Amino acid sequence: MGWARMAARLSCTAAIALACHSPAAAQQPGSADLDPTAPLDPMPDLGVEWPDMNAAPVEPLDEAAPDTGPDQATIAQPEGQLQLGADEVRRYSVVLESITGVDDEPELVKSFDAQSALRQGKGQAANAAQIDRRSRADADLLAELLRSRGYYDAVVEPRVEQAQGELSIFLTAEPGRQYTFDSVELPGLEAAGADAASLRKTFAVQPGDAVIAQDVIDAGTALRVALGEDGFALAEIGDQQVEVNHQTHTASLVLPVTTGPVAHFGKFTVSGKPPFSARHVATIARFRPGDQFKQSKVNDLRRALIATGLVASADVQMIPSADKRTVDVAVRLEPAPVHTIAGELGYGTGEGIRAEASWQNRNFINPEGALTVRGVAGTKEQLVAVELRRSNFRRRDQVLDVQALVSNSEFDAYRAKTARIGGYIERQSNIIWHKKWTYSLGVDIIGTDERGIFDDPTTKETRKFFIAALPATLRYDDSNDLLDPTTGFRLGGSLSPEISFHGGSFTYGRTQIDASAYHPIAGRTVIAGRIRLGTILGAKSSEIAPSRRFYSGGGGSVRGYGYQQLGPRDADGDPIGGRGLAEFAIEARVRIDAFGGNFGIVPFLDGGTLTTDLMPDLSKWRLGAGIGVRYYSSFGPIRVDVGTPLNPQSGDARIAVVVSLGQAF
Repeated sequence: MGWARMAARLSCTAAIALACHSPAAAQQPGSADLDPTAPLDPMPDLGVEWPDMNAAPVEPLDEAAPDTGPDQATIAQPEGQLQLGADEVRRYSVVLESITGVDDEPELVKSFDAQSALRQGKGQAANAAQIDRRSRADADLLAELLRSRGYYDAVVEPRVEQAQGELSIFLTAEPGRQYTFDSVELPGLEAAGADAASLRKTFAVQPGDAVIAQDVIDAGTALRVALGEDGFALAEIGDQQVEVNHQTHTASLVLPVTTGPVAHFGKFTVSGKPPFSARHVATIARFRPGDQFKQSKVNDLRRALIATGLVASADVQMIPSADKRTVDVAVRLEPAPVHTIAGELGYGTGEGIRAEASWQNRNFINPEGALTVRGVAGTKEQLVAVELRRSNFRRRDQVLDVQALVSNSEFDAYRAKTARIGGYIERQSNIIWHKKWTYSLGVDIIGTDERGIFDDPTTKETRKFFIAALPATLRYDDSNDLLDPTTGFRLGGSLSPEISFHGGSFTYGRTQIDASAYHPIAGRTVIAGRIRLGTILGAKSSEIAPSRRFYSGGGGSVRGYGYQQLGPRDADGDPIGGRGLAEFAIEARVRIDAFGGNFGIVPFLDGGTLTTDLMPDLSKWRLGAGIGVRYYSSFGPIRVDVGTPLNPQSGDARIAVVVSLGQAF
């Protein structure tokens, strides 16, 4: 039972602890003592006689079933009764009258529409009894909604008119005067000391404000949150008490508060079936024993435990000490399934069909040591990889990642049989905690046998390389979403110093800068753009292993061109890669309202230039254009892009297609 029903009956309800008082009814001249033997008067607000307890029980009415009975049925209304055949069914429309100017009218109408029995049956035929019941119920509903907004004297009457075979149901409201608070008291809040004034400001309801139930509820919630943020771990907010005065059209509000002392965090304990220890829980927490209590940090810990994927439920309780100035953090965990099997299927012109499958045990090494075995079977690439990824390693959101793989690649640019082992320390971002700054530092040891173009541009050779690299990345992400950004920008840079052994040794450095931006315009359209600049310092292109050179073209690069097809080529027309790279892309992501709003159209224009020189040649751009389709699934957009080169080289296909998960950038 809510605020509105309390106001309608002028009685008290334990559900929201409201005490109602009407001075006019408290003491009336000439009132006499009650006679316990006197018969009860009819309930004036129900409109029916007091029930006869000796009468036979009445069977419940089935709203869905049509009524049967006399030849004529009536719809009662203030001006009289509307006669319809008992089995006659009509369609009807609903009109709300006289609510213009009511506080927050659009929201009131929205709430009415969501709960209205008449609205739910609109467009369907109904007989007289059904229409009568629905109109009466909706009149009560509208009156309740008005009272919840402070219109305690509201009266709503239903009226039915018929014209040209259709019924129009009017709900005519007389809202009356909106009540206001003449006093708002928070007894006990003064015990918060210096924090009392700021805490009082968080309770937004003030004397003179309208008596709106939701405002009081929201203010109480805000006060509870503020108490938790100021260290009052054991604070309690009592039952709100409201007294309504119908003579003065005002109300008074009393909300008792027990703050308790400011508390600090104590030790961590873990119970249940924990997948990790209290020490690891303390690593995940963003607070330490001795820190002042903050409820948001407790909530953050609960979310972080769930986000590991190893916890099905996390119950975090505060256990107070004897003096209530320290609260221990008692965590009860229930484990989630630790195994995952996943698959992915994609296609790209030049890349061919690519199918990937993986198996993962997310707690192979406790805590949070995920073992993943991954395989790729494609027309151009085959791969087997093993990865051990330790999340929250030594600190929150830091990851230790160790990988080993063997692969066979057969692209137009090169053929490579490769074995690689590497290790990385990363600061990661995820959907729940989208971080501005992320980084990775690592080491790669690579042994590879590769066939491609080296010293002689007319002859393909096979060479073996042993490479050691120290890759590092740093990224700043100001966008609003990891998978489908609509505002903000991203900026990232990478540097990989490498030493290569082949007939001696030489060193070089691979550097790359990526930037992208996203800007919403009219409707549901987002303009997105990106640029990429890259160069390799310290060695000629022909000295570097083909797999370590830069390439351009394809779904994640310049669409309209095949995979790695943009740039210098050998005598057979195959790409050879390069050192100086520049790319750009611009596209309009237009979300379509049809089909549930889950589809979009994306026209795009991409460009790129790649040379074997140190710097890209910005006078020789290759351009591609096309259109894409997006399906916005629950786990991210699925894209299909179809592009064509605008100034193709000899041998370029006229159409290039990419199918993958996620936006192009």
